[in-house]
Amino acid sequence: MLNTKNFLGSALFLSLIIIAGCEDKQPDPANTLTAKAGGDQNVNVGDNVTLDGSTSVDKDNKPFDYRWAFTKKPAGSTTNLNAASTSKPTFTPDLPGEYEAELTISNAKGESKDRVMITASVIQPIALEAEIKTNLILEDRVNNPDIPDYVANQNVLVNAELTLKPGVVIAFARDARLEVNDGKGILIAKGDSAKRIRFIGKETTKGFWAGVVIRSASSGNVLDYVDVLHTGSKALTNVTKAGMLVIGGSKAQISIKNSLFEKNNGFGLFAEQGAVLAEFTKNIFRENAEAGILLSADNVAQLDINSVFTGGNGRNVVEIFASQVSGGPNKEVAWKGFKDKTPYRVLESLTIDAGLKLSPGVVIEMSRGAQISLDGENYLNAVGTTELPIVIKGIENTPAYWRGFICFSTSGMNVFDYAEITGGGSTALVSGKKTNIAVYGSNAVMQIKNSKINNSGGYGIFVNYQARINNDVETVNTFTGNADGKLLKE
Repeated sequence: MLNTKNFLGSALFLSLIIIAGCEDKQPDPANTLTAKAGGDQNVNVGDNVTLDGSTSVDKDNKPFDYRWAFTKKPAGSTTNLNAASTSKPTFTPDLPGEYEAELTISNAKGESKDRVMITASVIQPIALEAEIKTNLILEDRVNNPDIPDYVANQNVLVNAELTLKPGVVIAFARDARLEVNDGKGILIAKGDSAKRIRFIGKETTKGFWAGVVIRSASSGNVLDYVDVLHTGSKALTNVTKAGMLVIGGSKAQISIKNSLFEKNNGFGLFAEQGAVLAEFTKNIFRENAEAGILLSADNVAQLDINSVFTGGNGRNVVEIFASQVSGGPNKEVAWKGFKDKTPYRVLESLTIDAGLKLSPGVVIEMSRGAQISLDGENYLNAVGTTELPIVIKGIENTPAYWRGFICFSTSGMNVFDYAEITGGGSTALVSGKKTNIAVYGSNAVMQIKNSKINNSGGYGIFVNYQARINNDVETVNTFTGNADGKLLKE
């Protein structure tokens, strides 16, 4: 028989145990987090924007983590949040429109989210006056290199000191130009690697505006970390289009460093005879319709080996118009070989009226019918190496393309060593003779060794009876393809 009393007692005891156990196991508390992403903001493109989630809370005062992310940006924006795992991240809106950021805070109790909207507008550019008569400093107004701070709706004449701060962007209307005039005009444009100064077209297409003209002879003129883009709508002088023209008649001068001449419908830079490149360092010329640079022989020595002239220009060369290297025999001028292997290209003629030293690896291309002349006590010292010979040749690698090199000089410094002279003799150079090299006149002297003398339309070398050349010239050099033979020695 069932003992009812014992059964009821056992059941009651078990129930008490179960109830006690349930009372000991408490449920987890609800999420105690509340994210607060801060108030909406209206800002300008280029502003440094700070988001603020510092009022977010956990009601139990437990620590929690922050995580921010954009949920919306204008199409094309590439901006990102800095310090996105802190309470106060930052970003710079790079385009106008709405930027929505979501804040998530989280810990072991759960997570909470909130969003904030940042609306960015574009600051309208300030229109420059047609003439700058008093000293003017232009500040960077928009922290976006594609959005102009200032606009030139017509030609701007600079007749005072114009200073551009890092990051300044000026957009030019169609056919407009910037002219820095002689007298009181000075252009000081010093950017830096992080904030370049930019001269651009209002439409960013090649050949939209005219370009920059430097007439000022001030030593204060400088471009440093400057971009010159989209020029060449009109010729800056005669028929020549260029991103920048440095006028020779006024002996204008400028220092150009770390600068870019790109997408110009003409030359990147044109420095006339008499103009002065006071300094020239680490500049880049690319995608210009003509050559990157056109200049006189006197400015060639200023070019540094680290500048680049081979980035898709119409002609990837340094072009030298008909001119002379001046200074006299007591001044030695060095033409360097560029790291990017850019050749020099001589148009029409080159006269050496100084001591000209060609570094190993220099390549000089001669235009059709062009010649190089050397006289007096001036000299040409062209000493290459086996690996880096000095090359003087025609633009086209065909026989009898250019006229040749003629030495009237009496200097004992005249040397071709490890050089290649090829393709001369297009027409008679002297005394009715076609030749690659002529050593001619009373006491003219030249030493030629370890060199290749090729493809002349006449002789490889012509030496008249009054001139002197090393006696072993025929055996220490190689001659091929010269129409009339390797050497004529009167």
